[in-house]
Amino acid sequence: MSIKQSVTVIGLGPMGQAMVHALLRQGHHVTVWNRTASRADALVARGAVLAKSVEDAVAANELVVLSLTDYDAMYTVLEPASHVLTGRVLVNLSSDTPEKTRSGARWVSERGAVHLTGGVTVPPSGIGQPESSTFYSGPREVFEAHRSTLEVLTGTDYRGEDPGLAALLYQIGMGMFWTSMLSYWQAIALADANGLTAADVLPHATETMTGMPGFLSFYAERIDAGEHSGDVDRLAMGMASVEHVLHTNADAGVDTALPAAVAALFRRGMDAGHAADSFSSLVELMKAAKP
Repeated sequence: MSIKQSVTVIGLGPMGQAMVHALLRQGHHVTVWNRTASRADALVARGAVLAKSVEDAVAANELVVLSLTDYDAMYTVLEPASHVLTGRVLVNLSSDTPEKTRSGARWVSERGAVHLTGGVTVPPSGIGQPESSTFYSGPREVFEAHRSTLEVLTGTDYRGEDPGLAALLYQIGMGMFWTSMLSYWQAIALADANGLTAADVLPHATETMTGMPGFLSFYAERIDAGEHSGDVDRLAMGMASVEHVLHTNADAGVDTALPAAVAALFRRGMDAGHAADSFSSLVELMKAAKP
């Protein structure tokens, strides 16, 4: 019977609690700490140990998992424990920008610890499910040393040494998620204005979303090749379509902030001379300026 690694989990919001439950189910000894100690009550009842202080929590185990709001929260929480960070492996599953993540990794390194960045791609309900996944980046040998324990939480997707890579991939996914969900809220609002319910439009919305992977694959290859010819679609036709969407929402009295923003981006493409090109040409307007 293999020996289960002892783990400290700091931050007991819904995600942190789900992680502790998953670790306990697999027989790991778990030490926990949270600013509001009462959040640990149910976990302690299941066998977790509540540390009296963040210093005690960090000192308890080599592997320390952070589930905090952002990296500013990491500094606030860990600064009092700086003197016990030496030799620890901090797996930071908190969300933030790639640059703040790189700065945070340097801060951790300067205090004698090792930083692994994690970007969890599922909600708390996905923790403990093998089909779920988390991006990781940082020192490969450290990741491999703790991989089996991290895979108790989700599947692992290691992406390289740069601590900012996992954060970047996570934010790419979040950008798509939030925008996509807003488009669904827009659809529901428009349906409601016309006497339909969310349940009424759900099958059509699901069918629309299910068809998206084919579009993503088709355009990715062309975009990487710098190919935006209007042989399949043209921006001018797309411009007409998004204006129809905008006017349909306006006529129904629905908030138009989102469709108006989409239409404005299409107009920029038209003004830039891409009317006869594919609407994928809009990505060139959205890219960062080259130095």
